[in-house]
Amino acid sequence: MAIEIERKFLVVGDAWRTAPPVFYSQGYLNRDKARTVRVRIAGEEAFLTIKGTSVGARRAEFEYPIPVWDARELLALCEQPLIEKNRRKILHEGFVWEVDEFLGENLGLVVAEIELPAEDSVFAKPDWVGEEVTEDARYFNSNLSCTPFNRW
Repeated sequence: MAIEIERKFLVVGDAWRTAPPVFYSQGYLNRDKARTVRVRIAGEEAFLTIKGTSVGARRAEFEYPIPVWDARELLALCEQPLIEKNRRKILHEGFVWEVDEFLGENLGLVVAEIELPAEDSVFAKPDWVGEEVTEDARYFNSNLSCTPFNRW
């Protein structure tokens, strides 16, 4: 089984803006608590992703590349609004941090995620990493699609 171990943090300041952004558009065909089915276009690539229930920072994840044309058609079937964001990937002390600057209904929200090889992995946080929100379900992208940040 494919396992994702990911921690999520709020972002402070602007020092993270050093990397070039890639535009992401994603939607959910299913947002059930036991499983989510996501369609994503990331720049010139597209993916279909199935994720299981989160247990702390860990959950099952299966991701498959799909044609961009198919992804566009599938996004039209997704629950609205879609998640739109610019993602920057930043290498910091051996780990890649993904910083998402949300747009549209979630404008103003900026979060950083780090994928880890194990739940007890030790990592250094960049200065722009703030409060951890890994277990706060409001920050799950699937929840941001139905309860956007600007409605909190």
